[in-house]
Amino acid sequence: MSQQRLDLVFATLSDATRRAVVERLAGGPASVSELAEPHDMALPTFMRHLKVLEDAGLVRSVKKGRVRTCHIEAAPLMEVQGWLAWQRQVWETRLDRLDALALSLEKNTT
Repeated sequence: MSQQRLDLVFATLSDATRRAVVERLAGGPASVSELAEPHDMALPTFMRHLKVLEDAGLVRSVKKGRVRTCHIEAAPLMEVQGWLAWQRQVWETRLDRLDALALSLEKNTT
């Protein structure tokens, strides 16, 4: 995942409304009205959130008649998960080395 793409996904998910939409869509597709219902905002404002999610590639929508149904796009989230797993490995290695250093210092002082 490129740094620019990673930045876009994290910036998109920095908003609580957009995170709630992604969480809801993880359970399956939903109409725009169903997604908007729990949020206390005007529909045009909510639609701007959906646009940001679509622009980031996290959500896609399909219009059938008068109903627009949204679906989650898992690929960007899986890429972020891979980046987070890598970061976790880096920090666990660092913490393991710090722990080993602390143990050796403790051993040398006793």
